[in-house]
Amino acid sequence: MTAISTFSIASAFNGPPASANGGYACGRLAELATAGGQLTASVAVSLHLPVPMDTPLTYRPAGKRGHAWHGEDVIASVTGGNGPPPVLELVSAAEAKAAQGSFTSVGHPFPTCFVCGPERAEGGLALRPGGVEGKPGTVACLWTPTPELADERGVVLPEIVWSALDCPGGWTTDPVQRPQLLGRMSAQITELPLSGVEYVVVGRLEHREERTTTNLTALYDAAGGRLLAHASAQWIAIDTNV
Repeated sequence: MTAISTFSIASAFNGPPASANGGYACGRLAELATAGGQLTASVAVSLHLPVPMDTPLTYRPAGKRGHAWHGEDVIASVTGGNGPPPVLELVSAAEAKAAQGSFTSVGHPFPTCFVCGPERAEGGLALRPGGVEGKPGTVACLWTPTPELADERGVVLPEIVWSALDCPGGWTTDPVQRPQLLGRMSAQITELPLSGVEYVVVGRLEHREERTTTNLTALYDAAGGRLLAHASAQWIAIDTNV
């Protein structure tokens, strides 16, 4: 059984200014849950509260699930997923390059976001997901991971892959007019990407109901069209700045 673990998320991995990027936080928790064999590789993470940064957090296993605690507050839960998420079809590198040209940076709700913030001074993924022509509700962009996102072998860390699969889903609707936060995410990684290699990230809106949206995202090798990872996520619209 996975032991109780103490961890923290550095402020470099923010989404909103005062809390962690949702995909990164989910990825860290998925790694903690699967490291000791507590859960299978198919993992779903639910975020109950904004995940604080630069502060000690505790992960505690509880049977076939686990919980992340900040003091007396449960901020997230991890459970086994209901099988792999549906696979979103490939968007070509040419389509992704054209799509990212339509990315809207004006009015971005979280402009310093680690994944997609246009005002990010340094670091980050610099994803710019824009609408794919002729495919309503679908966004795409290119991504070439930089060395600092990878280990000494050049292999990108799993939590970074979760991050890359996170924000593009949020851009399948209009986050400028209707800001949202990640509520739940399930991902499957079949192959970790490499730094310096170009990839395509694609997202598609699946369902929208009142304040909740569901989307799919996927990561493909740009040159060969090989699927590396895919995810399903639920986002919740917020009424105020977070």
